[in-house]
Amino acid sequence: MTEFVSDIKKIPYPDKMVFDVLSDMSKLERMKDKLPADKITDFTCDQDSCSFSVAPVGQVTFVVIDREPHKTIKFKSEQLPFEINVWVQLVSKAEDDTRMKITVRADLNPFIKPMVNKPMKEGVDKISEVIASLPFDQL
Repeated sequence: MTEFVSDIKKIPYPDKMVFDVLSDMSKLERMKDKLPADKITDFTCDQDSCSFSVAPVGQVTFVVIDREPHKTIKFKSEQLPFEINVWVQLVSKAEDDTRMKITVRADLNPFIKPMVNKPMKEGVDKISEVIASLPFDQL
């Protein structure tokens, strides 16, 4: 498994609020206008899953497989030629100070790894930036 880890991001909202938004993927539907339209299309969500198209990969779906209230949300990929697991970790530092880290583990074969290594790291960093900038009190 190849691991990609985001920088730790500071989110100026309580951990319960952040967790409640991120663990109910249907709330992320409101943020689709923040996604890069040239890279991600056909974005749809329900409470337990999120689906979108990414060129050149195609349709990707992430399903919530575990929720640990206010601390961790785990996702698993579907419809990909390789397995991807995503962990969103939250730590409360103060009432309006939640720290977030995203870890992605991908089961990449040696031929694919050099081609996707850089885009995967950039993608994890971009996703963590977008999530950290969300107006959680409005979602």
